[in-house]
Amino acid sequence: MTQKDQRPCPACNCSDTRCFGSKNNFDILGCRDCGTLFTDRVPDETEAENYDDYYSESNLKVPGFIRERLKEIIGGFESYRKCNRLLDIGFGAGTMLEVAKDMGWEVYGLEVSKPAAEQARQRGFNVVHGDLAGSGYDEGYFDVITASEILEHLPAPESDLREIVRILRPGGLFWGTTPSAKALSFKILKLNWSVLSPPEHIQLYSSKGAHLMLVESGFEKVSFKTYGLNPSEIMHHFRAANEMEDQFSPVGSAYELNESLTRSPMRKAVKKALNGTLNVLGIGDSLKIFATKPHS
Repeated sequence: MTQKDQRPCPACNCSDTRCFGSKNNFDILGCRDCGTLFTDRVPDETEAENYDDYYSESNLKVPGFIRERLKEIIGGFESYRKCNRLLDIGFGAGTMLEVAKDMGWEVYGLEVSKPAAEQARQRGFNVVHGDLAGSGYDEGYFDVITASEILEHLPAPESDLREIVRILRPGGLFWGTTPSAKALSFKILKLNWSVLSPPEHIQLYSSKGAHLMLVESGFEKVSFKTYGLNPSEIMHHFRAANEMEDQFSPVGSAYELNESLTRSPMRKAVKKALNGTLNVLGIGDSLKIFATKPHS
């Protein structure tokens, strides 16, 4: 595939790239301008992830500590509560919807996975099965829109972000998380990092690239925090190379680590200090996004 055939950077539209190698039949490119990582092409219909098969009874349940963390996150949205409506895009197990509803929000959900949407409807939530373009929400309808671990999947991220701007009220908040292209895990593991997983994840943003894309989409007052690291995956990588081990669950190990770090005030303090260091250095595995719609 020639460079002309490759898609440009989904964050800044630059075509000047370097190739880190291939994974799952996709070339992994790095933008020389903003540092975003992305696949050389968008998956076609035969390659695209089938999210109807993604969720099952086992992964529609989440550990209890996540609920407590979501209470803290949603508590930070209070200053944006005007019309009292919150939309969670890609709600999955529905824990964000549950916690926000318990905290008094009128909650809405959007999900491309039919099983996840059906289980949410059965629990009484107002949800739409489908993508953002066909959701039909009114302009300026929501105070807050959340999207946790969604932007890395989207074939046309800027189009979806413009729609988020449209359906947010003036001054409303977009909050999201997405893997970071500048993660320490990528620096160490390169293509072996489990988060770099086409055709499921087709771009990992740098904070520079994400900022450019969000501003171009119509947001203002864009800021980031970068946090999180899974040392278990890094240790497993080097141990497996020496001992031929291959049984490992990155998600399961991350849950175990986070749960362990919430069991006491001292462990919580350690976690906070570690995340603070990762944020200052800009090398956490995840970008946390805060972006507001202009007032006029």
